[in-house]
Amino acid sequence: MMYSLKWGIASLFIFVGTIANAQNEKHPSRKSLLETVEKRIKESASQYTFLMQELKPDRFPVTYYEDKGQLVTSGSEPWVGGFYPGGLLYLYELTGDTLLYQEALRKMDVLKKEQFNTTTHDLGFMMYCSFGNAKRLEPKPAYDSILVNSARSLASRFNPKVGCLRSWDSDSSQFMVIIDNMVNLELLFAVTKMTGDSSFYKIAVEHANTTMKHHFRPDYSSHHLVIYNPGNGEVRKKQTVQGASDSSAWARGQAWGLYGYTVMYRETGDPLYLEQANHIGQFILNHPHLPADGIPYWDFDAEDIPAAPRDASAGAVICSALLELSGYVEQPLSETYLKAAEKMLQSLTSPTYFSDYGKNGGFLLKHGVGNYPRHADIDVPLIYADYYFIESMARYKRIN
Repeated sequence: MMYSLKWGIASLFIFVGTIANAQNEKHPSRKSLLETVEKRIKESASQYTFLMQELKPDRFPVTYYEDKGQLVTSGSEPWVGGFYPGGLLYLYELTGDTLLYQEALRKMDVLKKEQFNTTTHDLGFMMYCSFGNAKRLEPKPAYDSILVNSARSLASRFNPKVGCLRSWDSDSSQFMVIIDNMVNLELLFAVTKMTGDSSFYKIAVEHANTTMKHHFRPDYSSHHLVIYNPGNGEVRKKQTVQGASDSSAWARGQAWGLYGYTVMYRETGDPLYLEQANHIGQFILNHPHLPADGIPYWDFDAEDIPAAPRDASAGAVICSALLELSGYVEQPLSETYLKAAEKMLQSLTSPTYFSDYGKNGGFLLKHGVGNYPRHADIDVPLIYADYYFIESMARYKRIN
């Protein structure tokens, strides 16, 4: 069996049966969905050609406020910097449009200085989504150097007493770790393969194990933040800062966990990580508050469901993770994951979520939620939603 027997055969078939019964009877044929995906890939390339014309040379897109007609951009230092060049590289790979490739290279030239940034835990997002994809498409020694330096910068945030990489910087008495950091570990695995230095691998594994131990509740939903004592690794507090409450399941947090443990299984082959990914997938897909179109509310426990805003970014991350995870499990679970991802992809490629050319500030997806408790970026496009949406389309094409 490719999944761990510890997950439980009985619970597995209850899960599969429940999800199968919940599938929409009008689920699209794979051929028609693939045709839609092909169309949206071409339209995405055109939309990003529009977006690049709106950007200054040293700026990166973040979101767009339609009511103000305002394109929000940043420098290279925030966590979102790698998603725009990464999305461009995926679209270049899918379409062969060299204009997109040249734009990605221009933005990466601005981004490359962040390889030495030791003040952020997000170097995986920033540098692997960009330079990792660039290396995959056209290997260059310069990319190797940038990725190695980025991994070293990220590893500098590891505390062996806690067993984790520090997430947010705070006063020295608190060691904060957020579930998002699971997705940054892919950079460490890549550099282990490049250099043969197992220290990066060991940090990634220890971080994942510590997170698995302390971030997850009995139902396999995840807290957003765990605060540790940096001196002895004791847990001081568990919170869900960007969620509805400390006990709620913030949707993008669940998505990060699913994606991260799927990567952990891919990179280590350890069935415990596959088991964890399956548990998280079960929580998400079997949740009574998951809408019929598969795109979650910003928090599974939001008070105003069904009026609560949806989060297309969480949907895109979950979709991409499920497409990969479907290849690591046996039937019928593989088909369950694939059908769930297809439902999400059908929704994201529909006019409800996908933008018309020249609209939505040049972004692809509508209806993302950045930080609801802070009233920041609610029901807007988000550059990371676009990235994982493009990745989902690329993965779906490969599967088919």
